[in-house]
Amino acid sequence: MEPTTSAELFFDLVFIFTITQLAHYLIAHPDWRGAARTALLLALVWFVWIYTTWGTNWLRPDQAPVRALLIALMLGSLLLAAAIPEVFDGGGLVFALVYATMQVGRTVFALWAVQGQPWLVDGFQKTLPWFVGTSLLVVLGAVVGGAFQEALWASAIVIEVIGLSTGFPVPGLGRSPAERWMVEGGHLAERCQAFILIALGESILVTGSTLAQHLNLTMTGAFVLAFAGSVALWWVYFARSAPAAAEVITRAGERTGALGRLAFNYLHPVMVAGIIVTSAGDEQLLREPGAPATPAAALFTLGGPALFLAGHAAYKAVLWRTLPTSRIAAALLLVALTPAAVALRVPVAVAAGAALLITVAVIVADRAAGRRMPQSRGPRSPLR
Repeated sequence: MEPTTSAELFFDLVFIFTITQLAHYLIAHPDWRGAARTALLLALVWFVWIYTTWGTNWLRPDQAPVRALLIALMLGSLLLAAAIPEVFDGGGLVFALVYATMQVGRTVFALWAVQGQPWLVDGFQKTLPWFVGTSLLVVLGAVVGGAFQEALWASAIVIEVIGLSTGFPVPGLGRSPAERWMVEGGHLAERCQAFILIALGESILVTGSTLAQHLNLTMTGAFVLAFAGSVALWWVYFARSAPAAAEVITRAGERTGALGRLAFNYLHPVMVAGIIVTSAGDEQLLREPGAPATPAAALFTLGGPALFLAGHAAYKAVLWRTLPTSRIAAALLLVALTPAAVALRVPVAVAAGAALLITVAVIVADRAAGRRMPQSRGPRSPLR
C-alpha cells in the first residue's frame, strides 16, 4: 500500500475549518431546513474531497505537478468553507463558481496527467461531462437563489450519485464500471480514516473553544462529558474496524472499485454527518448543560451518535457481510429516546450522558465479540 503523503495530509488540514463551518451553520440554523441545507453543503464538500482522494490514488502526490494541484485545491476548499455562512443568503455564487472550477479543473488536470494510460484516460473522459453538467446546475442554482437553489443543488447531488453508480455513461463512449477500476484500496481506507479523525478533532476544537470562554466547574464537567463522547465515537470506528477494513478493501480483488465506491463515497459522509451533528449537540451541552432538552438539542445530542452508528453499521455490513446488531440496536434506541427526552424535559447533560452510555455499550459488545473469536497462536500480551 502506498503511504499517505505529506501533501495529502496538508490538503486535509483545510477541512478542519470546513467541518467547523458546517457545524456552526447547523448550530445557527437548528431546524429542518437548516439541517437539509447543511446536508447539501456537506455532500458538495465531500465530492470535492473524495474525488480528489480518488485522483491521488491514481496520480503521484509526491510529484511537483500533483502537489501544485493539491495546493490549488486547498485554496479553493478554503474559499468554499469561507462562503458557507452566507451561501444561502446571497453568497452562493462564490461557492458555486469555486466548486465548479475545482471539480472540472481537477478532472482536466487528471486527463493531462494520465496520458499513456488508456484505461485512466477513458475513465476521466467519461467523468468530465458529468462534472461539467452537475457544476453548471450548482452555478445555476446560486444564480437563481431561493428554494430553486436548494432544488438545483439537490438535483446536482442526485445526478452525481447516479453517475457514479452507473459508471458515468456517455453516449458513444460507454461507461466505466467500478469493477474495472484499478484501485489501491488500502490507501483509500487510510485517507477516509484521516477524514474521520479530522471531523472528530473539529468536534473537540468546538467544545474546547466554548469551554475557554466560560471556564468553571459546571462547564468543565460538561466538557469532560463531550470529550468522552468524542472518544467513544473514535473507539467505535478505530479500535477494531479501521485496520480490518483496510485489509478487507486491499484483498477485495475485482470488487475493490465497487466496494470502495459504496464504503467511501456513500457511507463515510453519513458518519461525518453524525460527527457534525454530535458537535452541534456538544455546543448545546456546553452552553446550557442543565437546561431542558429542546427538540433541536435532543436531536443533536442523541441523533448525532445515532447517525454515526447507523453509518458505521452499514459500513461494517458492506465490508464483512454481517449484521452489526449492536450498532443497529444502539442507533434505534437513541432515536427512540429523542422524543422521550423532549417530553420529559430531560436536561441536556443527562441526554448526552445517555448517548455516551449507549455508545460505550457498543464498544463493550465489540470487545465481547472479539473475545469469542478464535485467537491466533503465540505468546499472549497482558493487554490482550
